[in-house]
Amino acid sequence: MILQERQASQDYFLSLLRTVIGQALDAAGYRLEQRPLQWAGGRYRFVKALENGCTGLIEFQVLVYNDNAWSQDQPSRFKVQLGRAGFRGEGKNDADRFSIRSLSQLVVRDFAVKILPAEDHWWRYQDTDSLAGALAEAGHLIVGYGMPWLAGELSPPSA
Repeated sequence: MILQERQASQDYFLSLLRTVIGQALDAAGYRLEQRPLQWAGGRYRFVKALENGCTGLIEFQVLVYNDNAWSQDQPSRFKVQLGRAGFRGEGKNDADRFSIRSLSQLVVRDFAVKILPAEDHWWRYQDTDSLAGALAEAGHLIVGYGMPWLAGELSPPSA
């Protein structure tokens, strides 16, 4: 019963993710990978072949802590990871060929934009409204910073 409730909560997360951010991801050419086993673990990955020969990845990891996703005591949460592979002429080492950052790390540390409380930020939610708000906030940062960084169009000031 607990696993069914947790799966229902993760399915609801994906449904709301598609509703709130899906149109922006689709418009940018990112497609949800059809990986039901990863979905069951709370991981949803969107991929795109980029013009510079890279593959861009936007991954959402959701953690449902209680039987009830809408718990006041320990709210559920999610984070966003960004990755790109095979960029800039296939470099000589793995660091040249692959880069991964959390969205919050990219925004807070790399771009020095203090819009989030920490560079290891997890968006928390307790109900439909707070989940929609958290997804909207993450979506704005994905569109403003994540997608341009993945495409190589935007680099942090120190880069």
